[in-house]
Amino acid sequence: MPPLLRQVTFRRYWSAQTVSLFGDQVTLLAMPLLAVLAIGAGPAEMGYLTAAALVPNLLFSLPAGAWVDRYPHKRRLMILADLGRAVLLLAVPLLWWGGGLSLPVLYAVAFGTGTLSVLFEVAHSSLFADLVQRPDYVRANSLVNGSRAMANVAGPSVGGLLVQVFTAPFALVADVLTFVASAAFLSRMAVEERPVERDRKGGGMADGMRFVLRSPVLRPILLGGTTLNLFNYIFDALFVLYATKQLHIAPGTLGLILGCGAVGGLIGAMVAGRVARWVGIGPALILGMVAFPAPLILIPLAHGPIPLFVAELLSALGVMLLDIAAGSLQTAATPHNRLSVVSGFKRMVNYGIRPVGAVLGGALGTFIGVRPALWVAAIGGLLGVLWIVFSPLRTMRELPEAA
Repeated sequence: MPPLLRQVTFRRYWSAQTVSLFGDQVTLLAMPLLAVLAIGAGPAEMGYLTAAALVPNLLFSLPAGAWVDRYPHKRRLMILADLGRAVLLLAVPLLWWGGGLSLPVLYAVAFGTGTLSVLFEVAHSSLFADLVQRPDYVRANSLVNGSRAMANVAGPSVGGLLVQVFTAPFALVADVLTFVASAAFLSRMAVEERPVERDRKGGGMADGMRFVLRSPVLRPILLGGTTLNLFNYIFDALFVLYATKQLHIAPGTLGLILGCGAVGGLIGAMVAGRVARWVGIGPALILGMVAFPAPLILIPLAHGPIPLFVAELLSALGVMLLDIAAGSLQTAATPHNRLSVVSGFKRMVNYGIRPVGAVLGGALGTFIGVRPALWVAAIGGLLGVLWIVFSPLRTMRELPEAA
């Protein structure tokens, strides 16, 4: 057992994260299937459902982060967010059973759960810093991201089985139970949360944005990640179309390819801590910024499924190196009284660039062709590392002190 999991408090925190991540994978499959099979949603309605879940990240991440930094009980907010999401999701099978389920109701549930997820995530960044000691940031992030990778491997399979056995509405009950379990684990944690500094100067959304944009550590991470997200979503918008129409890969094979990527993420979570210790946290971040997009160059070169397997495996490994190093650096470089607003600002920018990339991907695929557009996305993603290379992070071996 990893040393951190021998600590009762961290083990309960990690357990809360793990069960919630598995439940999310069930909902990612069950909610769209419910919309299609039970209500008859078409392509436009499916787009609205996806947008309803994502829009809260753009609207609320930054103001929620600024408010949470001033609220002294982050763990309490996370418990309330878990229970609120459980109630909203439980309403779906009950309304379906009573004949009152409709697309507007699903939009409202998706928007509500998305909003509560924003609150949970921005509060989580502060609780993490209260719970984990600085030398353990990388190890703790590796364990949490390892759970995310495991959920990506097993979650869709479990979700598909639940939908098949219990139907999509009642499969959502599994996610309800995971949110309740997460709230139970969090409520049993004995963690001393640091008091809010109410008398400090500044504060709020503008203060948080200025802090990030002036930070020699956080600014390049944000700009590099935004560049990478832009090109990655250009890629994502075209990948399934390319694989199925041009390479003629069967849906079952495509599912195995994506599952192979999840396995790569699990491997990345296992080795990220060792890589950071061997080469230093800054070089580990650079390695992740390269190892994430570089394997995708194999995909426009491909004429069959094997290069896609390799590309997904290596790319997922790279994204874990990137996420663990970047998350640890962000926590270490941010004063405790700004952790939530910094997390909210980063979330707002990263989620904001994703639909831009998806729309741009569709346009590029239309005007220059799908394969050339994939070349643009794969090579363009490598540009993100330049923000890190030309920053103090290039030679940083240890986690920095908070500014």
